[in-house]
Amino acid sequence: MRRRKVAYGIMMGTCLTLFVLAWAVVRRFSPPAAVAMSVVAMVIPPFAAVVANWNVDREDERD
Repeated sequence: MRRRKVAYGIMMGTCLTLFVLAWAVVRRFSPPAAVAMSVVAMVIPPFAAVVANWNVDREDERD
């Protein structure tokens, strides 16, 4: 459980960092790069949710 929480936190932190950097810094130099960073950041949350819920059913069966 702890490993999944850490992985989820890292993925969501990366997502937030990409959004903030894209629109606070990168857009001044390259708007297309900022848009690309935002698209990558948009894709991360669904994968983070899958990682956070991986094998949840198996853990419930053990209890």
